[in-house]
Amino acid sequence: MIVVEHLSKQFFDLRRGHVTAVNDISFRCAQGEVVGLLGPNGAGKTTTLRILSTILKPSSGVARIDGIQVDQAPEEVRRRIGYMSASTQLYDRMTAWELVSFFGSLYDLEGERLTQRMEAVFDWLGMNDFRDVPVAKMSTGMKQKVSIARAVVHDPPVLILDEPTSNLDILVARALVERIEELANQGKTILLSSHTMAMIERLCHRVIILYKGMILESGPLKELKARYKAASLDDLFFDLIDQCDARAAPSAMTAADALT
Repeated sequence: MIVVEHLSKQFFDLRRGHVTAVNDISFRCAQGEVVGLLGPNGAGKTTTLRILSTILKPSSGVARIDGIQVDQAPEEVRRRIGYMSASTQLYDRMTAWELVSFFGSLYDLEGERLTQRMEAVFDWLGMNDFRDVPVAKMSTGMKQKVSIARAVVHDPPVLILDEPTSNLDILVARALVERIEELANQGKTILLSSHTMAMIERLCHRVIILYKGMILESGPLKELKARYKAASLDDLFFDLIDQCDARAAPSAMTAADALT
């Protein structure tokens, strides 16, 4: 369902010049698979997810959703995906029902069909208690539920989730993880990024570890832990980061010596 081949993205920064946020990465997510994207801040996770969600265009390489190239037919891709990010803004003056209804209409849902779908989603997420509350008066957890609702209202086969439990208290985060787990059990293809290792271990069939825009390692978690003799995902993650930094250190020292 998701195919990424030699994907790269460069930006121009006035202070730093050309910056490579994603550097020649390739991976696949099969139908019904849940894949976790791990990496520290600045590793390229969000840039990758925004490219797949048609928000950004790649500098080079190819990304496809359900066989459709994301930068060639973005509208067709959007019909097949649900995108959720903790940083996505909601419309303060709209109620939960109004906002989700608006997004449903963007996917050509209307009339009784839209109402039935929204009733099902609001029941599933436990949103009926605040369906008529304006976004401006919602808690962070309520807003996250609204974000999930608008991402799934059109029942897409692919979900792209960027830090879905960021800034949530432990009870709300747990409830959202359970909802994501239910979506996975429905056979959705899910690509998600998170700093919460326990969530990745609970939900994901495979993990992809990004660092400085490159893939350090990918594969089933159990196989990766066995290969690197890591007791946990935390250990695996930090060991790979340390190894990458250690390999880069001699090059940095050589460059510094050349300047002295």
